[in-house]
Amino acid sequence: MGYIQAFIVGGIICVIGQLLMDGTRLTSPYVLIIFVTSGVILTAVGLYEPLVNFAGAGATIPLPGFGYSLAKGAFKGVNEQGLLGAFTGGVKATSGGITAAIVFGYLMAILFNAKTKP
Repeated sequence: MGYIQAFIVGGIICVIGQLLMDGTRLTSPYVLIIFVTSGVILTAVGLYEPLVNFAGAGATIPLPGFGYSLAKGAFKGVNEQGLLGAFTGGVKATSGGITAAIVFGYLMAILFNAKTKP
């Protein structure tokens, strides 16, 4: 049942993003910013945690999940280190994902020859 819940929630998040891009003049970078920021805000007000508990990876893998991880890391950092933790906690919490994105992006750039559209 957990797979179905993750699929449905993750799918709904993706559909919202696609509707934002198709139905408005928002470009992909703006939708990315909206999703990450909404993940942080929803975590701060306590609304994203129940979604994560319900859907698991369906809520943590899409972009709002990155905002959720940033916010959770910042909260943990504040509890451990005070104000300095607000700045370092989010980076510590998401460092694995950021590193993976950089490494795999670099490998793809080496392996494939990307061409720009004219």
